[in-house]
Amino acid sequence: MNTTEEIKKELRSLLEKKGELLKLAQDNKDIIEFGTTYQCWYSRAYKVVESLAPERLEEFVSYYRIDPRRKITDAGNYVIQDYIKGIGARTDHFDKPLWDTNNLVMIRVINQTQILASLSSRIDSVLQDITGHLFAELQDSELAAAAKLKKINKRAAGALAGVVLERHLQRVLQNHNISIRKKSPTISDLNDPLKKAGVYDVPTWRKIQLLGDIRNLCSHQKTVEPTDEQVEELISGVNSVIKSVF
Repeated sequence: MNTTEEIKKELRSLLEKKGELLKLAQDNKDIIEFGTTYQCWYSRAYKVVESLAPERLEEFVSYYRIDPRRKITDAGNYVIQDYIKGIGARTDHFDKPLWDTNNLVMIRVINQTQILASLSSRIDSVLQDITGHLFAELQDSELAAAAKLKKINKRAAGALAGVVLERHLQRVLQNHNISIRKKSPTISDLNDPLKKAGVYDVPTWRKIQLLGDIRNLCSHQKTVEPTDEQVEELISGVNSVIKSVF
């Protein structure tokens, strides 16, 4: 099971608990059982909201956590934590509760599950963003390593930069749903379909072809030694491509 499916499974499991939580919140005799079940559920749900919708985390938490700034408890700021602590509703002059704590807790639970239910459509895009961010960090670190390696071994530095370019072009092909038949494609094999599909223009295609030629010089042509300028052009050129072609 991949990460996306694992998160979707966890989200479904959390939403399936809604009925049980609402049932336990109907009667004060079940407060202890409700608290035990809810606290476990809340800890899991918190992590999901934090990961998929951090901008909604404060709202999600507000339905549970007591606001330390509140001066007096009323129906508007009565939260699930109050109920779990055994704090009841304020009473009127006739000692009758001013609000129904069970009803309010059920509303808060529904509010939280509604936030969770809204996240299912965001899982794929959020994970894609995370993957893209990590991939970009890896590319930057590999190019930085190539720049340092250039002082020791120009060929190795050029080969490493070429690998970064190849992997990036393969990712661009995936982003645009372009498939190629070759199992071990060269930079040229990756470059041509992208130009043909209109992902970038001819000048960019020519630039990538040139970078591919320098990479081949570093990796294959043992009779000709790449110059410092060529390896530097390859590294800086690859850096430019990964920052502008997606």
